[in-house]
Amino acid sequence: MKLSIIIPVYQTRNTLKRCVDSILTQDFRDWQMILVDDASTDGSAKICENYAKKEGRIQHVRLKRNSGLSAARNAGLAKAKGDYIMFVDSDDYLASDTLKELMEQLSIHPDYDMLEFPLYRHFGSPRQTRVTFTRREFTFNVIYWLETKAWQHTYAWNKVYKREVWQDVKFPEGRTFEDTFTLPQVLRHCRRVATTDVGLYYYTFNPNGITQQAGAKDLNSLLDGNLIMLRRMASDKRARQKVKEYDRLMAEYYADVLNIQLDVFRSSGKIRPDFPILPYHNTLKLKVLHLLGLKTLCKIHRLVCRNHSSASL
Repeated sequence: MKLSIIIPVYQTRNTLKRCVDSILTQDFRDWQMILVDDASTDGSAKICENYAKKEGRIQHVRLKRNSGLSAARNAGLAKAKGDYIMFVDSDDYLASDTLKELMEQLSIHPDYDMLEFPLYRHFGSPRQTRVTFTRREFTFNVIYWLETKAWQHTYAWNKVYKREVWQDVKFPEGRTFEDTFTLPQVLRHCRRVATTDVGLYYYTFNPNGITQQAGAKDLNSLLDGNLIMLRRMASDKRARQKVKEYDRLMAEYYADVLNIQLDVFRSSGKIRPDFPILPYHNTLKLKVLHLLGLKTLCKIHRLVCRNHSSASL
């Protein structure tokens, strides 16, 4: 079997059929689909059961209790038998011919450990944007992370992986923004990563999703994952030699991680004592950080956000 497709399912009765059908109608057929129902109560389990009865390549796994997205994905990984693994969320879907085009590239390049493909982000909302890639190969993961701005698309699902890169990797259960923790672990097992301009993943807008409803605990989780990667790259002596425009790209990444810290402060009023002050000054925000300090910058940010919210009422 060539490909295992893992689909976590929880309370997605209205979108599940669209998701599964977008795979059933693909020209590429050499796949195993694992529908992991995370103890849904809205009828999603019955839909999964019906698909498994009609299509022998579909396996229905039902968890005994609601355990979260990470647990569902880990349960799917335990059942995966394909040479490659792919994740699809049950409220999202794939464009036609996506699997055929991706698997053709992987057959030509069997040395790719991970292949990332384009996506629509927040599809169906005013914030809808298309994220595209060029065809590139990376043998140094810091170059991939910085030059593609991978921290902005750490999603598990717009990628195809060799199954062996998941051998010692699991999604962290009990955490939100789990992809930010997991992708760096996967990359450590990848000798060659590639991006492509073919295929398309529709990441649909969900007003009830964690990205839209994130609170202080969730944002701290997101910050944790990025701080691990930020420190790792800042201490990698090879990175400055191998990455073009290293200082500019690291400053851009650092600024984005700082934005998460500002959001944490806005939600909780707390500053992480382990937030590093690194020597980057190429934006006004970073210059203010080094001039006035992190606490003052956080307070200014919260005041500006509060005034903006009041003005929009």
